[in-house]
Amino acid sequence: MFFEPPPAQEESSRPPKPEWPPWSAPPSDEMGAVMAGGLVLARTPNVAITVPAIQAFSTGCLINVDIATRREALSPDDFQALQLAVFPHMVTGVRADQPLPDQLLRFGVRFAGGAKATTVGQRLDRTRPPQDPPPGPQLSLLLPSMSMRSGDADTGVTTWGLWLWPSPPGERFELAVEWPLGGVELSIAELDGAAIAAAARQAILYWPDSPQSG
Repeated sequence: MFFEPPPAQEESSRPPKPEWPPWSAPPSDEMGAVMAGGLVLARTPNVAITVPAIQAFSTGCLINVDIATRREALSPDDFQALQLAVFPHMVTGVRADQPLPDQLLRFGVRFAGGAKATTVGQRLDRTRPPQDPPPGPQLSLLLPSMSMRSGDADTGVTTWGLWLWPSPPGERFELAVEWPLGGVELSIAELDGAAIAAAARQAILYWPDSPQSG
């Protein structure tokens, strides 16, 4: 035998990885109730930002956002810059007490009482999530997904998840987006917190008989 299995090695006793706390992502043991969105947040000649659906969980809600881009009259370099800026964590130059770079795609929510949360300043490369509850509300960008779409090669759709924790109050609240590079001025739409709360009661546990669900 030319290639042989490696020799047996002692398993290293590594400490268990910390769990993702509830304010960082939807619960892993729960299927959120899906609410139809159909909301267009913003539309420019090169960008469309929409909310196709919202998933309501017992601990918060996941706002699914589609970022559609097309080249149209943009040069190849400008279109490439636009496509790269769809990923806010790749944008440099976000510093305290400095104007936000035009490339930065940013989202935010604001409740009727004035409480606000945005995605500005978040990083996706953290290896250990904070284990102490932050002051709510918190809006977190979750890793995006890209799916194949038919049509022109100079178009693309990227889906981001906006995890809002804790669950919003049972009243209408604002969802905001701004992206100067994409020609998107500050755009604000309303979401129904009462409808999200009602949908959350329909969330389903994957394993209802699990001890964690008690």
